[in-house]
Amino acid sequence: MKFFYKALPVFWMLSEGVLAGPWSAWMPENIVAFEGTCVVIPCRFNYPEELRPSVVHGIWYFNSPYPKNYPPVVYKSRTNIVHESYVGRTRLTGDLNSRNCSLQITRLSPELTGKYYFRGDLGGYNQYTYSEHCNLEIINQPSIVTPPEVLEGSEVELRCVVPDNCPEMKPIVSWSNHEGLKEYSVYGQVEEEGSTWSLISTLKFLPSRENNHQELACKVTYINTTFEFDAYSALDVKYVPRIVQANSSSEVIQGSPVVLVCTVDSNPLALISWLRDDDVLYEAQGGSLTLHVENITYLQDGIYTCVAENIYGKENHSLALTVMYAPWKPIVNGSVVAVEGDPVTILCSTQSNPEPIITIFKEKKVMKTVVYSNQLALEFASVTHEDDGEYWCIAENQFGQSSSPFNLTVEFAPLILTESKCTAARDTVQCVCAAKSNPEAVIIFKLPSRNVTVNETDREFVYSQRTGYTVTSILTLRGEVDSQLYIVCSAKNFYGTKDQQLHFHHSNSLMWAKVGPVGAVVAFAILIAVVCYVSQTRRKKNMNENSSFMQTENPPVIYSGDYKTPGNLEKSEVLTKGALGEAEIQ
Repeated sequence: MKFFYKALPVFWMLSEGVLAGPWSAWMPENIVAFEGTCVVIPCRFNYPEELRPSVVHGIWYFNSPYPKNYPPVVYKSRTNIVHESYVGRTRLTGDLNSRNCSLQITRLSPELTGKYYFRGDLGGYNQYTYSEHCNLEIINQPSIVTPPEVLEGSEVELRCVVPDNCPEMKPIVSWSNHEGLKEYSVYGQVEEEGSTWSLISTLKFLPSRENNHQELACKVTYINTTFEFDAYSALDVKYVPRIVQANSSSEVIQGSPVVLVCTVDSNPLALISWLRDDDVLYEAQGGSLTLHVENITYLQDGIYTCVAENIYGKENHSLALTVMYAPWKPIVNGSVVAVEGDPVTILCSTQSNPEPIITIFKEKKVMKTVVYSNQLALEFASVTHEDDGEYWCIAENQFGQSSSPFNLTVEFAPLILTESKCTAARDTVQCVCAAKSNPEAVIIFKLPSRNVTVNETDREFVYSQRTGYTVTSILTLRGEVDSQLYIVCSAKNFYGTKDQQLHFHHSNSLMWAKVGPVGAVVAFAILIAVVCYVSQTRRKKNMNENSSFMQTENPPVIYSGDYKTPGNLEKSEVLTKGALGEAEIQ
């Protein structure tokens, strides 16, 4: 946009009262003009009133007020003799008789820069060089004046100042490179200061951060000339920081490296900080800040924030850094001891990310499972002895698996197992009593028909073994079986007593069932022969022998089919031969 100023001829007018004394002068201390153009130095002078000269002459000197120093003559009203540098360049625009000493200099060049002095010549000895002088500055570009601070969003004005001290040449001012400015406008005005004139072109706009470092140009031209003067000014727009690049929320695997980058646009440079929650991890001044985290752990999981701040404000950006890891070793509320029938709750808990699948097993059987939870409760409304045993709590997610064992111990009253029974042969009775309980039971054999009780302390007749919660006791009786004999197995512990009559299983009937009809005939023949032999032998035996029980060196042992590894059998020696009565000797 161009601004053309066309002014009326303006001449400096100064009242005589302004002058300081009888020999005094006034002219601007400084005046500015473009190279190649012209300038008018306004000048007024005064002298004593009593002199009343008929004609007043004047001389302009360059850089010295003293004629004896032979300074270059710029202009001389008596003659046209001037310094060669000023030939054809100077003329007096004022009327010396009216005490106006204004001087015009054209076709300005850099060597004409300097101080100009005026000397009044009133004739005879009435000549006086005034100490007041004007300093001429010749420039080749306009001046762009910017405000002390250009702040984003606040309206600013840039002024292009053009000297306008030559009435014969009027400047035209235009701005360029300003098309991207928001809400811009241009207007011009003429300003006078100390009788020097300037044409001011003002560019008004709303700056933004995008305008920072944008270079604006002010151009000055003159009509009918080739003169062109340019000035450039780069905008220094101040603005609050803006985070232009930063990481987004992400999931990382524990142990992996993490790099967080925060890039900031600000003027002036911002102080950039990385924080986790409210703790400052790293900070520095600049345009970018990178945070390196090596071997990240779950303890470094959290909200990370980049904060950028300068004197004009601040901005922040937050992200969630989620650390993924395999479940920790599950924690179980200890091995549990409970009484059968009691309610029991077992809590298995762990920690992982994401939350795991937790499963409780017993002997490869799934007891309970929970999905995406850090804890699992296994509840028994009424625990039974069958719930006793070793359990495993296993937690797993896509990053790994971890497990912990625990025991559930159930204390319960004795149970008589199905393998408990008696086996009767011709002259031997062997009874097995197997009881399961916790704590282990004390087993007693009762013979009500004979009013006899036998326990495992009677090692002559009872053998015992213990496997887990099961106690197996074996009672062996020697002699013919009394038809009235029946045996009761009694198992007792802290929680109760269990009595059960043991059923007899006759080995002879089993034998016939196995050999079949043909085998029976053969066996019967053999039996007849044996009976004859035995009858003859028994006559020779001592009829006074009254032994009821005979103890073998290695007594037979019967074990439950549930237990494969026999334990140590203890032999009872307490039960005496006479304790069972003479009825056993047949």
